[in-house]
Amino acid sequence: MVAGGMAVALPQLSEQIWNRKYRFTTLDGQPVDKSIEDTWRRVAIALASGEAEPERWSERFYNVLQDFRFLPAGRILAGAGTERSVTLFNCFVMGTIEDDMGSIFAHLREAALTMQQGGGIGYDFSPLRPKGAPVRGVGADASGPLSFMDVWDSMCRTIMSAGARRGAMMGTLRCDHPDIEAFVDAKRDGSKLRMFNLSVLVTDAFMDAVRADASWPLRFDGRVFREIRARALWHRIMQATYESAEPGVIFIDRINEQNNLWYTETISSTNPCGEQPLPPYGACLLGSVNLTRLVSHPFTDGARLDEGALDAIVSVAVRMLDNAIDVSRFPVPRQAEEAAAKRRMGIGVTGLADALILCGVRYGTAEAIALVERWLAVVRTAAYRTSCALAVERGPFPLFDQDRFLVGRTIQSLEPELRAAIAANGIRNGLLTSIAPTGTISLLAGNVSSGIEPVFALDYDRTMVMADGTLRTEAVSDYAARLFRERVGKDVPFPDYFVEAGALMPADHVAMQAAAQKYIDSSISKTINCPESLSFEAFQDVYWQAYETGCKGCTTYRPSPARGAVLAVRGQAADRAGGRDEAVSAGPSGAPALTRPESLPGETYKIKWPTFDHAFYITVNDVIVDGQQRPFEVFINSKNVEHYPWTVALTLMISAVFRRGGDVSFVVDELKAVFDPRGGHWVKRRYVPSLLAAIGEVIEHHMRTIGFLTDDVGPSSFSGGTPIEPRLEPDPPVHCPKCGAPGMVRQEGCDMCPNCGHSQCV
Repeated sequence: MVAGGMAVALPQLSEQIWNRKYRFTTLDGQPVDKSIEDTWRRVAIALASGEAEPERWSERFYNVLQDFRFLPAGRILAGAGTERSVTLFNCFVMGTIEDDMGSIFAHLREAALTMQQGGGIGYDFSPLRPKGAPVRGVGADASGPLSFMDVWDSMCRTIMSAGARRGAMMGTLRCDHPDIEAFVDAKRDGSKLRMFNLSVLVTDAFMDAVRADASWPLRFDGRVFREIRARALWHRIMQATYESAEPGVIFIDRINEQNNLWYTETISSTNPCGEQPLPPYGACLLGSVNLTRLVSHPFTDGARLDEGALDAIVSVAVRMLDNAIDVSRFPVPRQAEEAAAKRRMGIGVTGLADALILCGVRYGTAEAIALVERWLAVVRTAAYRTSCALAVERGPFPLFDQDRFLVGRTIQSLEPELRAAIAANGIRNGLLTSIAPTGTISLLAGNVSSGIEPVFALDYDRTMVMADGTLRTEAVSDYAARLFRERVGKDVPFPDYFVEAGALMPADHVAMQAAAQKYIDSSISKTINCPESLSFEAFQDVYWQAYETGCKGCTTYRPSPARGAVLAVRGQAADRAGGRDEAVSAGPSGAPALTRPESLPGETYKIKWPTFDHAFYITVNDVIVDGQQRPFEVFINSKNVEHYPWTVALTLMISAVFRRGGDVSFVVDELKAVFDPRGGHWVKRRYVPSLLAAIGEVIEHHMRTIGFLTDDVGPSSFSGGTPIEPRLEPDPPVHCPKCGAPGMVRQEGCDMCPNCGHSQCV
C-alpha cells in the first residue's frame, strides 16, 4: 500500500527504528512487512477484525495511521496482526503484594511473565514490613522492601522484553513507611536498582506537615515505628533528586480523588513512566495523535492547527484502542479481567512542541499555554463523545455505576452535553486520556518532539546500543527544524520561537504540564529540565509549583558530571547550550565514549574452575584517560569450544560497557552476584557462587591493581601484584558446595560428594 500514491520514504534513523523494533519478520529474519505501509495495514486489519464491517473499519484505521497521523504505542505497532504471544498493552501495575514470602514470589513470577510479553510494570512496595521488624512464627527479622526490590531488579535484568528491549519497572513507597529514608537514598550511588524508576507516594497530609514543619510519624500495620520532622524528609527527597534525578514524587491523594473510577479502585502505583496511575492488575493501551501533521501553512501568519482533523482522528483512535482491548493477549488472567471490566485507554498527543513552532509560538509562553488547553480540550471532547457513542453501540464498561461515575471530579468538568450523554447511555471506557513519552515512535515519525516535551535540540547526536553491544551515533535533526530549512531556507536564522529545552526555565515546563493536566483524566509523562546551576532552594520550588498548580506528579532532571544522556547536542544547538561545536557521544557518566588505540597494555589471568577440565583465560586491556588507567576491553577464552557462545557474548557486552566510559565498576558487582543453580565451589575456604562470579573477581582484582578501584567493596580471592597464576586455583581437597565437607571426587565426568551424595550433574 502507498500513501498518496507514493511509497513513504523514511529518514535513515526512522527506517532503522522500524526495522529493529516494529517491522514484522519471520523467525529466520525474513521480512513480512515490505514497507511501513504494510505495517500500518497489518495493524489496521488486526484491530478491525472484530468489527461487523471489518473491511470498512480497517480502511478507516489505515487512513489515520497513514503519514504517522496517529501513532499507536510500540507494543501495538510491533505485535498487532503477528499472532505472536505478546501483549498490545504497554503499561501494567501488578497486584498488591501481601506481606508474606509466598505472595512476594508469586508476584515476582507474574512480573517476569508480564515483562516477557513486552509490558512495563509498576509495583507499590509499601505493604512489605520494614527492615528489622519481627517476622512472627519464624523467629527472624524482616529484611525490608528494598531487599525484595533487589530481587525484582535482578529478575528484570534477565528478561528481554518481547525480544526487543529490557524490561522497565516503577517502584513506589509511601511517604510514611518506616523505610522511606532508605528508599529515597537507594539510587544515589548509581549502582543499585538500575532497572527501576522510583517515586515517593506523597500525601496531602505530608505536604501540610512540611509547610508547618511538623512531626511526621513513620508507621506500618497501625504501629508507629518512629517520628521524624516532615520538612527533614522533604529535604532528603529533594536532595536525592537534585543530585541523582530520583526519586520522583507522585501526589497520590490527588490521583485517587480525581480518578473517574474512584468508587471501585484505589491506586498506589503507576506504570514506569508515570503517565498511567493504575490499580492492582491495571493495564492501559496508549496512542498519540501527531499534531505536526495537522498544522497548515506552517511558518506563516496563517499557520493553524486543523481542529476538525484532530477531532476526527481522535474519534477513530478511540474505536481502534477499544477494539485492541479485545484482541490483545495478557500475560496474567487477572490483567485481562481488569482491562475488560474498566476498558481504560490513554489517548494523547505527540509533537506538541513542534506544532507550536510551526504555528510561530514559543513553548512555555501564555500563548502556548492557551493553545495547549484549546487543543487538548478538543482531544478530550472527541474521546468522551466517541466513548459515549460506543456505549450505545456496544454497552458501557461492566463496572460503570452511573450515579457514582457522574459525581467524579473529572466528569464534573466535562461539557453539559457530554454529562447528559453519559447519564442517558453510559460510557464505554472508564478513562480515556493520557500523555505518554513517545520517544521511539516519535523518532519513527521523523523525529517530531516527544509528547508535550519541548524540543530537546534542533540538531543532536543520538547514541544507540546496537544488538551486538557496539555503539552507533546518528546525527539527528528535529522535524520542525528540517521543515523550516526546506520551506524557508537553509541559511535563514531560526526565529526565537525555535526554543530548546535547555533554554527554558523550569517554571515554563511546569506551566505546560499543569495546563495539559486539566484535560487529561489519567496523568502525564513529563520531565522538568533544570539547569545545573539552579540553586537547591529554587529546585525545591519547582515541586511546590507542580503541587500548587494541580499536577499529579513531578519528575525533574538536572545535569551533572555524574550523569549523562544518550543525546548529545551539537552544532548550532551546542552553541546555545554552552556546549562544543564538535559532536560528542556521551557515555552513562557524561564522559565521552572511548575509542580504541592501535595497541593496548593489559594482563592475562588463568582460572581453573573445578567443574571443567580446561582452564579459562581472561585478558583485560587498559587505556589512559585523564591520567587514570582504566579497563577498556575484556577477552575470555577456553580450549573447550562448548563455552564459545557465552564467552564471546560476555566479551562483547563487558567490552561495550567499558568503552562507554564513566564508572563501570558495577560490572564487578553484577558478575559477583551471579549464583549457579547447580551450586558454586569452595575456594581457599571461601564459597564462590559461580564461574561468572570468579570472572568478576578477576576483573575486580585487575581494577584494583591498576588503581581504578580503591575502595574496599568486599573480599577478593586475590592478594595483589601481577598474577600470572591467580590464587583462584583451588587447594585440594575440594569442598562440597552443599555440605562443605572436603573430599569431592570426580566420577564419570561429574564431581560427587561421598559425604552427602551431592552431584554437580543432578
